[in-house]
Amino acid sequence: MTQPSLIAPEATLMHREAGEAGDAAARFLAANAPVLARIAARLRARPPIMVTTCARGSSDHAATYGKYLIESMIGIPTSSAAPSMASLFAAPLAGAEALCIAISQSGRSPDLLRTVEAYKAAGAFVVVLVNDVTSPMAELADEVLPLHAGPERSVAATKSYIASLVGLAALVAAWSGDAALAAGLARLPDGLRQAFALDWSDEIEPLAAATNLFIIGRGYSLAVAQEAALKLKETCGLHAEAFSAAEVRHGPMAIVKRGFPVLAFATSDAAGDDVRRVAQEFLERDAQVAVADCAGLIAGLPAVRAHPALEPILMIQSFYRLANALALRRGLDPDSPPHLKKVTRTL
Repeated sequence: MTQPSLIAPEATLMHREAGEAGDAAARFLAANAPVLARIAARLRARPPIMVTTCARGSSDHAATYGKYLIESMIGIPTSSAAPSMASLFAAPLAGAEALCIAISQSGRSPDLLRTVEAYKAAGAFVVVLVNDVTSPMAELADEVLPLHAGPERSVAATKSYIASLVGLAALVAAWSGDAALAAGLARLPDGLRQAFALDWSDEIEPLAAATNLFIIGRGYSLAVAQEAALKLKETCGLHAEAFSAAEVRHGPMAIVKRGFPVLAFATSDAAGDDVRRVAQEFLERDAQVAVADCAGLIAGLPAVRAHPALEPILMIQSFYRLANALALRRGLDPDSPPHLKKVTRTL
């Protein structure tokens, strides 16, 4: 095992920036209220026939969250664009009467820009969530929702990812008129601060020498399972795979045996019930299972209860603190993962 880093967990940029997510969420909600109302009015007056998301990496995981929100609360089919269709294949696009939601921290990746250009040229209504409002992607938008995350210098995106989740939830709350979701969003900044203070450190030593890991979610929490798996690869050099509680039963669960590490994100709704069921199955095989359970039905990692659609945002905030400390325990610098840059420019 690699020797632990001598850096204190609180000294990293990743820790500091993740801890700012509550403030970033508050800034986003306050600054974007008029734009969200305008977008929602437009979408209600002219409902799109489909929604396409355009993103890469952590932003694409945010897009998965947006898909579940839009399909469950609005009822419009939502799918993820394949950027290579525009950037490599120059394929014709029929995008009239569509909503294109592009999500990016930098707004500068060439393949995403070409995809947004293609949707805009085809007649789609383009909404961009971006941290850099001076970016080319922001210039392409019909409406821009600045993330207001502030500068993010750690290669591992944390507060900008959370701001993206908040932005998507706020957009759907305004569009759907869901009063419960809107009320939950108003409480979310304080919830994020509470979530970041939770102690998940009991999982550091069990994962210090791990080589493989499953991360399980379902419904709204699938997106944060994907994000957590990416962060463990990036910051901890740990091969983690994300699965829905349903999909893991279609083959992958065959490799889960005694001692196999599993991390599960269980919301307090029906999707969380299925996560709890599959976690129990793994526990019965003597797997090494840790569950963040917002319903409090399984003893494990502490979690903040909220509107079920918002609980994944709180759980990923708690996870970021764990990932940062685990990276240092494994002798790695979470701010500067090998071979990675802050802005990835894919073609």
